[in-house]
Amino acid sequence: MFHLKTNFQPCGDQPRAIKKIVAGINQGQKEQVLLGATGTGKTFTMANVIQQTQKPTLILAHNKTLAMQIYQEMQGFFPHNKVEYYVSYFDYYQPEAYKPASDIYIGKKVQRNASIAKMRMKTLNALITDKKVIVVASVAAIYGCFNPTSYRKEEKKINPGHCQIETEKITFMLSWEENHYFQIEIREGKIQNIKKRNKTTGEKMAELAEISIPPSQDYVGEEGEELTEILAEIEKELTTQKEHFYQEGKFLPAERLEKRVQEDLLNLREMGFCPGIENYARYFDGRKTGETPFVLLDYFPDDFLTIIDESHITIPQIKAMYNTDRCRKETLVKYGFRLPSALDNRPLNQEEFFAKINYALYVSATPGNFELAKVNYRPVEQIIRPTGLLDPQIEVRTTRNQIADIIEEIKDKSLRGEKVLIYALTIAMSEDIANYLQEREIRVVYLHSRLEIFERYQTITSLRRGVYDVIVGINLLKEGIDLPEVSLVCILDADKPGFLRDTRSLIQIIGRASRNSNGRVILYADKITENMLGAIEETNRRRQIQKEYNKQNDIIPQTVEKPVKDIALDPLIALLVEKAQKGEMKEREVIKLVKSLGKSMKEAIRALTPNSLAQAAAFRDALIDLKKGDFSGHILSLLNKFLTPKLKKAREKVNQKNSYEKTELQGKIRSNESLKQKEIKSKTDPKKTDTKASVSSEPKKNASGENENPELKKLTAEIDNLKKDKLELAAELKNERQN
Repeated sequence: MFHLKTNFQPCGDQPRAIKKIVAGINQGQKEQVLLGATGTGKTFTMANVIQQTQKPTLILAHNKTLAMQIYQEMQGFFPHNKVEYYVSYFDYYQPEAYKPASDIYIGKKVQRNASIAKMRMKTLNALITDKKVIVVASVAAIYGCFNPTSYRKEEKKINPGHCQIETEKITFMLSWEENHYFQIEIREGKIQNIKKRNKTTGEKMAELAEISIPPSQDYVGEEGEELTEILAEIEKELTTQKEHFYQEGKFLPAERLEKRVQEDLLNLREMGFCPGIENYARYFDGRKTGETPFVLLDYFPDDFLTIIDESHITIPQIKAMYNTDRCRKETLVKYGFRLPSALDNRPLNQEEFFAKINYALYVSATPGNFELAKVNYRPVEQIIRPTGLLDPQIEVRTTRNQIADIIEEIKDKSLRGEKVLIYALTIAMSEDIANYLQEREIRVVYLHSRLEIFERYQTITSLRRGVYDVIVGINLLKEGIDLPEVSLVCILDADKPGFLRDTRSLIQIIGRASRNSNGRVILYADKITENMLGAIEETNRRRQIQKEYNKQNDIIPQTVEKPVKDIALDPLIALLVEKAQKGEMKEREVIKLVKSLGKSMKEAIRALTPNSLAQAAAFRDALIDLKKGDFSGHILSLLNKFLTPKLKKAREKVNQKNSYEKTELQGKIRSNESLKQKEIKSKTDPKKTDTKASVSSEPKKNASGENENPELKKLTAEIDNLKKDKLELAAELKNERQN
């Protein structure tokens, strides 16, 4: 059974929400919505619901990062139960596609993550062998996987001449035997024992010192009847599709399809595999045209619970996945790159997904209309925060002189040691605002989508550590970002229509200031729209409920105190390091992990930039953590080899380089400012200016009547750029010192 381990007790709105959700499930209520405000402890509520209902649970998140975060929290809550992680095992994925307009075919390119692939297989095995399992997954859960019926058959059945290979066990039956089988147990790459067991009872009949295993067939590579039938079906579909193309006069697609499929058939006959074999999944699964694919959900028992986190994003994502996949593959089929059966290698559509789940709990601070309609717009509310913090105060201000107004607010917050987030509507506007603030010596950084995940996290960490006072962004700081230092959120163009300024988006953005007791939000707009009004009214409603609760219980709101951690390390790597420390990995796997971390650290050091050195430091810290484990001398010597003072030397080089560049930059600025003053003086002093020359070279007038000297303008721009470089360098140096 599930056993929740925690030092905390539900408080605030949590007890009421838990009681209502559990009662609903026990009474057979299939769908419920938890409307939980930011920072109210929704994950803790989920854990208590799992504990009290004792149902195997699937938790869906809308991205890998959030899934990993929930996975780690659930592992902490349920240390004695199986908590598994199931996401896409592709680090990089470029799907096969064709663009008819430009006649460009794009082949499939992937980079698989072996560690995640193992975790996926571990998840399937856990669901087959144990009834009490919690699986945290991304939308990868709606994509095809093994047929669970076949998976179970292979798990249980052992026939003459066949074997089963598991992590530390090989089970096989000799081709002429019918009453008993053999098991070879392996530890750390060495055979521990060989046992002979009864096929019916599984009892040990004997323990052997050695065994001779002959081939099960006369020759290797004999075709099975099942594969022969599959190949025949594929050839039949090929013939039908070619005839269709010929009838329409499409000879090039017919020729293209013939060549592609015949190559695949040849590979399948010779090797049992071909590139893009997943496009024939319908035949290998034994499904009919249009039949629902087998997915992770098919491995759960009938009464399982599905929790959909951030449902306002995850549910539309499920729908979009199917539609996007269908559109891309229809084009491939139309132009002869794939057979129509490729359309059946697909994710679930929305209707199929909801048909497979039993009990559903939708969790969000801003549930969508789809899920609210399921409960007649009567969600279970969780508004009160355990910390007593209130939703932020909201002001609406005019857009006139809005940047000057923001600058005054930033100065006030900086004196208090508090931080500011600015939300713009476009990339160009964000960049312009960030540049403008930098020119006024405000410590600001622009967070944009082109930054790698590591760089985004480093930027957020730098804000928390005091390197920056302001972050400017568009849509990157909403769900899942926890910044207690932020006391002010400024939303520009709050009255503009669009999905970035709808009621739900505004509520999510407003929530970023709810972790600080001084939290405020300023909406810059020239009119109050329905979306703005909806967000303001909902925030004020929640704020009033929170104030009344605090008053009744004598609670004084306290800003959340959260230690600043360097989160540069990939969460999966951090998890592997933790498993290695606990002795849950084999020696060869630990060696592989150490080498991988060491290599990554060396590559980061070679880049010689403050950001790369911060990343190198994260890899080094992981190696130091590994050193605390109980490992063999070989692993320890390998760790010591990587933990030589290379990083310290690299930091010294960067500091020397930055010091030199800073001195050189200051010299250039002084020199150019001096030249600028001389230029201005020579243009305005009549004693030092030739009359004829001054008449002939009189500067042109611009639209405002001011002199416009091209060379002077160019020089001014160069000085401004140098000043900008100086500010950026100063920020980098401070970041380096903090790290």
